[in-house]
Amino acid sequence: MALNTAPNIPDPDGFYAELLNAHEGLSDDDSIALNARLILILANHIGDRAVLSEALAAASKGDTK
Repeated sequence: MALNTAPNIPDPDGFYAELLNAHEGLSDDDSIALNARLILILANHIGDRAVLSEALAAASKGDTK
């Protein structure tokens, strides 16, 4: 499996709004902790170390395409 950076989320605006709502009212530290938990949950769901490594490299470079 290769990293898919093409648009792949149904209703991306709705998801983004849901993500923002999840952070509403949180302190900066709590918001960072929420992001960390979400990343670990999604990484576990993906489960493919090669894809996760590719995603880390892309995120480190700011490459989302």
